[in-house]
Amino acid sequence: MPHRIPVVGRVAIRQKTPAMDVTWPSWKTLRDWLWPFACGLALPALIFWWQGVHGYSWIGITAFVIALLALFASNRVWQQHHNIAAAAPTTADPLPSLAREVFERLPDPLLLLDDKDRAVFANAAMRGVIGADYHRKVLSVLLRVPAIQQAVETVDPGEVPATTEFATRVPIERHFQAYVSKSAIAPLTLILLHDLTAIKRTEQMRADFVANASHELRTPLAAVSGFIDTLRGHARDDAAAREQFLGIMSVEAARMRRLIEDLLSLTRIELNEHVPPSSRVDLEAVVKSAAAAIAPLAESENVSLEITGESHLPNVVGDRDELTQLFQNLIHNAIKYGRANGHVWVTLSTKPGIVSVAVRDDGEGIPREAIPRLTERFYRVDVKRSRERGGTGLGLAIVKHIVNRHNGRLQIDSELGSGSTFTVALPSISARETAADRAVTEVL
Repeated sequence: MPHRIPVVGRVAIRQKTPAMDVTWPSWKTLRDWLWPFACGLALPALIFWWQGVHGYSWIGITAFVIALLALFASNRVWQQHHNIAAAAPTTADPLPSLAREVFERLPDPLLLLDDKDRAVFANAAMRGVIGADYHRKVLSVLLRVPAIQQAVETVDPGEVPATTEFATRVPIERHFQAYVSKSAIAPLTLILLHDLTAIKRTEQMRADFVANASHELRTPLAAVSGFIDTLRGHARDDAAAREQFLGIMSVEAARMRRLIEDLLSLTRIELNEHVPPSSRVDLEAVVKSAAAAIAPLAESENVSLEITGESHLPNVVGDRDELTQLFQNLIHNAIKYGRANGHVWVTLSTKPGIVSVAVRDDGEGIPREAIPRLTERFYRVDVKRSRERGGTGLGLAIVKHIVNRHNGRLQIDSELGSGSTFTVALPSISARETAADRAVTEVL
């Protein structure tokens, strides 16, 4: 008699007993058996003929052949039944095909366990966490998290899910929140993971940002406060000391002003980073405008600033003010950290679909291990030199976010003793699109 296996929902799978799966041999199978039947018929007939037995002795031959046929048939049926039983799965699939497809498409990792805490299903997102070879493995092997194991043991079927947070360190650091629940219909345990990695990284970034910003502001504030106290005290009537201290205070105040301006600029750019710009910008004109604004600094530092490369470049879709700030930061850095009385080259080039601007200096270069961190907030290769030169440590972070908003690419090449090159590549507007827009403008 068939028995039933409960599953999720109202769908049940009926498993037949082995006796119901027996099928009788086909004609092809009987044909394959013909040669043993022929042998079984010919051999007794030959014996009886040789002994001279006639008449009713053929009844014995017929009985012998029938017995032989029954023997082969029963043996074949037994083998077929044995193969079917061996091929049948030992356990039934606990999920109907529709539920399996829906669970497979979930963006969050999902794991189902049976009543013995063995995995019976894991969707694609979960396989990325525990690996593809998960079937019938126990939970303690797949997720070595004591909090999840405890939640599986304590949560009751049909009750409120238990939640816990955990982190994995390999191959990369990831943070998850786990929801553990048991079904009241079937002996199944559901473990659903929610990825908290982005949230945790954002929280850490904000904490680091506040710590670094407060540290950067603390130093100039302390210097200004100290000089004010000195001027109020014994240096009140010392004209030379007063001029010296006021000059230092002016430098520190300017540094705080630049830091606050850069912080506000970075915050504004980050808020709009997900919104792509829509204006058409002549990149050649933007670069020349940025270079003209920095020219007085280059003259004061006795640095030659040269713009070379192709002209009549295709336009790009962008924000003119942000792109101007981007190239001002790059040219400014090249002047500040390049060789004294050196040279800065700004090269414009184009290739299909791309407009590139490279800013190169002839300074001492950047160590290889420092290049990946250059766009981090407040990171400096040489802290002392950066502060002496008035740097805030936010210039390249601003450059990175502007490039990201414009769907561009920033490439940094440097070699110790040979200078550095910062290349910004932006997608250009196709010539056909520009021509089409010009035609429409002429019609209007």
